[in-house]
Amino acid sequence: MSLSRSTRPPAVPTPPRGEQIASYDTYLEAQKAVDHLSDKEFAVQHVTIVGTDLRMVERVTGRLTYSRVALAGLASGAWFGLFVGLLLSFFAAPTGGGSIIFPAIAIGAAFGILFSVISYAFTGGKRDFTSASQIVASQYAVLCEGEHAHKARGLLAELGGGRPWPPPQQPTSPHATTQHPPTAQPTVPQQPPTPASSPEQPPAAPPAQPPADPRG
Repeated sequence: MSLSRSTRPPAVPTPPRGEQIASYDTYLEAQKAVDHLSDKEFAVQHVTIVGTDLRMVERVTGRLTYSRVALAGLASGAWFGLFVGLLLSFFAAPTGGGSIIFPAIAIGAAFGILFSVISYAFTGGKRDFTSASQIVASQYAVLCEGEHAHKARGLLAELGGGRPWPPPQQPTSPHATTQHPPTAQPTVPQQPPTPASSPEQPPAAPPAQPPADPRG
């Protein structure tokens, strides 16, 4: 069964389309989810795995020395010599074809060691380690076209694991009381405090009259 033209991968880089139906932390979990859809006879050509937050991870595998460089050059040169020897043996005489292979392997291994050691010597010890690089995503989303998204969510719910999308809503309790915002109380203007009344002072006594002069 051949796929239709609409389900073929685009020839140019194109943003993914569809609704997110699940999310996983590793690619193996996302791969298992799509494989589950395929086992359920779902049209997996409508599904896309998208890795987000991509990172380039370089894992150091070991220390690089002249002995390891020479060993790697010997292996690669021997394989190249074997290929050349087999190629020449087809054009050689039937009796002498086998005698060409072993010298070709030896010559290839010798040249492989020589070239590897010389190339490593020119680096000046600036990269004395071996490594392997990978592109890793922190999250893998599974997308599906809109008309098939509901069915795909139901099938992935049977598998379990991952984070379904959209996330399930928390059920509300019927006994939960609805909290209303506090109502503002009317403010009563405050009257300025009245000064305390002091007790009445008794009236001042009239000034005393001087005594009359008896000689007058």
